[in-house]
Amino acid sequence: MTKMLIIGPPGSGKGTQAERISERLGVVAISTGDIFRANVKGETPLGIEAKKYMDAGDFVPDSVTNKMVRDRLSESDVEGGFLLDGYPRTTAQVDYLDGILATSEEKLDVVLQLTADDEELVHRLLGRAKETGRSDDNEAVIRHRLDLYHEQTEAVVAKYAERGILTQVDGIGGIDEVTDRVMNAIKSAQAA
Repeated sequence: MTKMLIIGPPGSGKGTQAERISERLGVVAISTGDIFRANVKGETPLGIEAKKYMDAGDFVPDSVTNKMVRDRLSESDVEGGFLLDGYPRTTAQVDYLDGILATSEEKLDVVLQLTADDEELVHRLLGRAKETGRSDDNEAVIRHRLDLYHEQTEAVVAKYAERGILTQVDGIGGIDEVTDRVMNAIKSAQAA
């Protein structure tokens, strides 16, 4: 059973790599971003609240995000393992996730961090915005999201590094090339 998370700055390829890891390892990929976007599209109360934060490039508040993740991790399809994408993003969320996992005497096996240069990420995200028409991807919002990542999420990375379960992977290059690096990193981490 594999319990893992993938972390990295916006535009680093987390979603793409999460899908590929999910397929190859047979674990459920859980993306908070996808859940938020589905709620926004469905105009649910959560979606309306989340959209305000997403459009400003801010993180959705922990209280909303934590409840959603707890509910999702209680579903039966995660019994064989899971891959979290986009959560936790703050040290408070790390502590909350630890509490969720502790109730079933579980812990994360590996944390993958995709790394990439900020200017490359801005370029990628502006390209994606043109292709998909995402309202949350303009240059000012992208740079704000990158700043938030550096301010808040890097503390999460440091926490997992202290635990010895962090594996960094270069997120720059072709999708298949990055996937090969990711899968090799997972194999190495599981063998350790």
